[in-house]
Amino acid sequence: MSEAPSFGERLRTRLAGVLPTLRLRLVVVFALVALTAAVSASGIAYWLNRDAVLTRAQNAALNDFRKTMEDDAGNLPRTVECQQLREAAQKMARSSQDYQVLLTDRTAEGTECAAASNEDDFTLRNVPEPLRHAVNKKRTVDKGNAYPYHLYWQRITKDGDPYLVGGAKLIGEDPAPTGYMLKSLAPERDDLNSLAWSLGIATGLALIGAMLLAQAAATTVLRPVRRLGEAARRLGEGKLDTRLRVSGTDELAELSRTFNDAAASLEQRVDDLSAREESSRRFVADMSHELRTPMTAISAVTEVLEEEQENLDPMIAPAVQLVVSETRRLNDLVENLMEVTRFDAGTARLVLDDVDVADQVTACIDARAWLDAVELDADRGIMARLDPRRLDVVLANLIGNALKHGGSPVRVSVRTERRSGGEPAAERPGERHGERAGERAGQRAEGAADGTADTRAPGAGAAGGEARDGDELVIEVADRGPGIPEEVLPHVFDRFYKASASRPRSEGSGLGLSIAMENAHIHGGSITAHNADEGGAVFTLRLPRDARRVAEEREAGDDTGQAHSGGGPDGDTDEGNGDDDVNRGSGGGR
Repeated sequence: MSEAPSFGERLRTRLAGVLPTLRLRLVVVFALVALTAAVSASGIAYWLNRDAVLTRAQNAALNDFRKTMEDDAGNLPRTVECQQLREAAQKMARSSQDYQVLLTDRTAEGTECAAASNEDDFTLRNVPEPLRHAVNKKRTVDKGNAYPYHLYWQRITKDGDPYLVGGAKLIGEDPAPTGYMLKSLAPERDDLNSLAWSLGIATGLALIGAMLLAQAAATTVLRPVRRLGEAARRLGEGKLDTRLRVSGTDELAELSRTFNDAAASLEQRVDDLSAREESSRRFVADMSHELRTPMTAISAVTEVLEEEQENLDPMIAPAVQLVVSETRRLNDLVENLMEVTRFDAGTARLVLDDVDVADQVTACIDARAWLDAVELDADRGIMARLDPRRLDVVLANLIGNALKHGGSPVRVSVRTERRSGGEPAAERPGERHGERAGERAGQRAEGAADGTADTRAPGAGAAGGEARDGDELVIEVADRGPGIPEEVLPHVFDRFYKASASRPRSEGSGLGLSIAMENAHIHGGSITAHNADEGGAVFTLRLPRDARRVAEEREAGDDTGQAHSGGGPDGDTDEGNGDDDVNRGSGGGR
């Protein structure tokens, strides 16, 4: 049971989806860091300046109000008239701080009088009730409080503009006048707004600068990473002499040195392995060629013995028959080894000719006396430009394999399809047969594990006529046997593979299907194997109807990985008797 991804992993996955490239991530991170720093600095600067501006304006107005209150309101008589209060208020309002004044006191008639310097702008209703209560509240005088009355202030908003309201009561015998001031803070607000705009512009410029720096930093960081990626791609394509230019002493330079060391080590290993492989191939080729001469002589002797077998002593006749069969088997093995050597060395060539596929299949079956055991479903006139000898080898191995390990009758069907994508199923040079076959057969085995057949919808290819570019020839060989065990399916095209280790010996060499696959590959095609729903194994051969393009690429030595290229003369090959493939029936349930 797999563990659930952590929060950090989920977050990284989500960010990778939103920010797919490293450059974009670096720019966004730089921008976020710059934005956070700029906003924080601007916010702190704004609040510090705001507090300083408001405090300075507030203190100046309140101090001036206290002084004028003492000078002007303090000189009023104990019994005051409203007109006197109004004149005192107007006199106080003429201060340099530009505020309005409101004075309240009890007149000689015993009524409360509130006189303002400008009654249209400032009335007692503009003074908050809590402020009036605090100003008129008398406190006990003690060591911690030297005065019974104090100056209080409050900021209010009037008609959308900020104002400062202050109030104080004269200290003396009651009744004593109480004064209030109203000062507009609109100039300070405008100054603070200008400051905010300036800080906002500075923040935007800082963000733009950070993004430009991030772009430059990303370019500096990603250029070596891009070079490293390109070098890794070239190394993966087989260019083992790829190296990076190292400059500097930072982490990226150290990464480049590590890559160069790894590439040099890999190149040395590949050279060693290539030398060993070449030596092994040469050994097999030399051995096969050296065996041909004695095998020719032995084959001639065994033919004589076979002809005289009826005249031999019955006691030694079985031994002679065994020698004859084993000699033929050894001769087939030598021929197969030589053919495999040609494929491995890349010297196999296509000799193309226009072939009527139905006639070719019929000739293959007739030459091996399989007409009674094979059902042919093929229309006459399906033409293809292929190598007829190699096609005969493939057909002989597939049909012979089905007859030996499957069940009669074997059905061979031929059709054409429109190739998807129009490209041949070719392999890269240097791939090993076992890897290719195991991979392709393994993929087919996954699809066939539940018994599903490997079929494709017929394409646009006509049943007959000339081959067209993009058309595909499909030949299916199906038997009526028990099928191929699922564990064997991925290995049916491997060389010398035996389905059961308890029976390593078979009549064939174990190379037939491998050679059939190589012959399909050299045409730009492939062979797949799977089990049919109704039982039995199905081998599907897919070839381009016109292999001229593949042959031209091989002749030109194309190394782009579209074909298994090579050069050199083509020699004798196994004619394909169907006896040289894996023992699918030995110990495997076939």
